[in-house]
Amino acid sequence: MTNYKFHDELSLAETAENLGKEAIKLGLIPSFVVRFFPDSRQFYIPDETKSEPLTPEEAYLQLKKLVEEAAK
Repeated sequence: MTNYKFHDELSLAETAENLGKEAIKLGLIPSFVVRFFPDSRQFYIPDETKSEPLTPEEAYLQLKKLVEEAAK
């Protein structure tokens, strides 16, 4: 059985933040920004061509992919 690191939007956002920090330590991204709102968070991962706000779900998936590919 798989143990998930998140079970709601808040824990998903926290997991995405942790993945962002790990990606920075691994040198995969130069930085990332999290904008906090009363009911949600927006993630910005700098890119050469665009820097669109990401939902916690989008940030989690993108950062997870980066970290997993670096581990290979």
